[in-house]
Amino acid sequence: SVLALNGKIRKAGEKMFASNGNKTDFASALQSCEKAGGTLAAPKNEEENKAIMDIVKQHNQYAYVGIRMGEVSGQFKYLNGMALNYVNWHKHEPNGKGKEKCVEMYTDGTWNDKKCNMNRLTICKF
Repeated sequence: SVLALNGKIRKAGEKMFASNGNKTDFASALQSCEKAGGTLAAPKNEEENKAIMDIVKQHNQYAYVGIRMGEVSGQFKYLNGMALNYVNWHKHEPNGKGKEKCVEMYTDGTWNDKKCNMNRLTICKF
């Protein structure tokens, strides 16, 4: 089964990113990553953003990333509550005015705030 993942895993530094190719909502994506022993991929720098973008491009599907709105409306954070130390928002994003609490990655690697109930590609970080 290791061979089945050939070409589907991207490495960035110490981290590995992989997708099962499934499209689900944010909560299900997070759950399936945690079941597999990882978490939802969240880029912490340009190298990681590119690794995740490569998978997004390969599947030609937007993907949720492990970033969501914190307690303060309009303030996005990593899933562990830490402040973002790297951002790659698409032009004029985020623009959901508190209604779009999750974040998706476009095929060009930029981010957009999005409702959490859409079906997006699942990409996990290990």
